Amino acid sequence: MTGATGDRAASITAQSQPLTLQQAYAACRAFTKRRATNFYYAFVSLPKRKRNAIYAAYAFAGTVDDAVDEAGDAAERGARLRRAHELLARAYDGAPSPREGDAWLEIALADAVSRYDIPRRYFLDLMAGMEQDIAQTRFRDYAELEAYCYRAASVIGLICTEIFGYDHSRRDEAVAAAIDMGKAMQVTNIMRDVKEDAQRDRIYLALEDLRAFGYSEEDLKAGVYNDAFRRLMQEYARRALALYEGGLRLLPLLDDRRSRMCCNGLQGVYRGILDAIIDRDYDVYSERVSLSTRRRLFLLLRLWIGGAWPQRRLN
Repeated sequence: MTGATGDRAASITAQSQPLTLQQAYAACRAFTKRRATNFYYAFVSLPKRKRNAIYAAYAFAGTVDDAVDEAGDAAERGARLRRAHELLARAYDGAPSPREGDAWLEIALADAVSRYDIPRRYFLDLMAGMEQDIAQTRFRDYAELEAYCYRAASVIGLICTEIFGYDHSRRDEAVAAAIDMGKAMQVTNIMRDVKEDAQRDRIYLALEDLRAFGYSEEDLKAGVYNDAFRRLMQEYARRALALYEGGLRLLPLLDDRRSRMCCNGLQGVYRGILDAIIDRDYDVYSERVSLSTRRRLFLLLRLWIGGAWPQRRLN
């Protein structure tokens, strides 16, 4: 995978080929820790094999996303996505390439998808979401936005669910819950990043909803914080909270306590961000909403404990 992020990860294991599986997973772990602290620490509760597999899946998603973002033009973005499809094919065909810069990711991903029988279509849907993100900067209605949220986030949840392990006699329930959880987290991201996205001329709040609440694209780009904006964001919070509730149905279906702890930690940190947005009366313009390291770690500890007993109320 080309791009500065991929090069940095590859340098972690820069030595004579071939890389060992342990070295490849170490590079994925380092990539995840550097790029996504929230995810990295939430994964700590997992057994090592599951943790490594999720690091590999996240590293693939993040490396492709970074490579596409760093591309200079549409032609280069297309070339990098094609290379990502080739990398994925080699991982699933059991023939990782020894090419420098790719080996660390291909070796780890090939082991993860084989060990946990992760459907290839989840990764294909993920890349379709990246392609959509390149071409689409507006969403007509919430249904269209939800379809994007599935590709951008729910498929990550589905990949994680396969690694966690779950009651396959209740597969439909597990899949539906994982989809809801991913959408909830993505809607939270959208709410938090309204200002930054608008500065890049990207509007993820559905245009139909903007019109319904009397809040214009121009208002959004100008960072107008008024009653219309608060009511709009309150509606998105309501939708996200309903999705979080649906997502929590996944926890008792997971195979083991440590997987439940991890899953509850992942969703709970994002739920904490949503709670912080609500506590600020939806003011995401004055500064970016985030959780302090201390608050995040305290929250994770509480979520891990709660996730171990899914019959209890989990927040």
